[in-house]
Amino acid sequence: MAKVIVHSTVTLDGFMAEADGGVDWMFGRPSAPEDYAVVEKVMSRIGAVVGGANKTRTIEDGEIPYGGMLKVPVYLMTHSAHEPVERDGVTYTFVVDDIEAAVEMASEAAGDGWVSLLGGSISRQCLRLGLVDELHLDVAPVLLGEGISLFAGLGQRVELERLDTSAFASETHLRYRVLR
Repeated sequence: MAKVIVHSTVTLDGFMAEADGGVDWMFGRPSAPEDYAVVEKVMSRIGAVVGGANKTRTIEDGEIPYGGMLKVPVYLMTHSAHEPVERDGVTYTFVVDDIEAAVEMASEAAGDGWVSLLGGSISRQCLRLGLVDELHLDVAPVLLGEGISLFAGLGQRVELERLDTSAFASETHLRYRVLR
């Protein structure tokens, strides 16, 4: 059975992007092989992705989950129907206004792997619906002061159990189980 995870790189003040969507702060930091190993371990387990579609429902450079490094099915939430798109060996299926169905389809596709939820809105919706099993956060040592928050607007308390914490050169890696 698939495990549903929120997987995100965030700043120490909880932002996943600058107010304009920029993520330049994620790059160019010193790193250690252990940092890459933590992220690689997560990525090796991901069997499907659920995220949000852009306004034109196309898959453009810079908008591909995980930069195209993962060749797994991607389910994108949208408000209007669109035929699936195949690009570089990845099928992007568009799901209209039913995040539970998207997670269910992704879970079936992932098998015993993990379903990675991308984006704040998708993550918050799934947390509210009780669909999330774990949070995997890579925390960068920077404060943006403002930006796009991963959890702002969640609107409810979610209790967590810490499963793993590690810190190396560039990030602190946190892993929590969502308690139900």
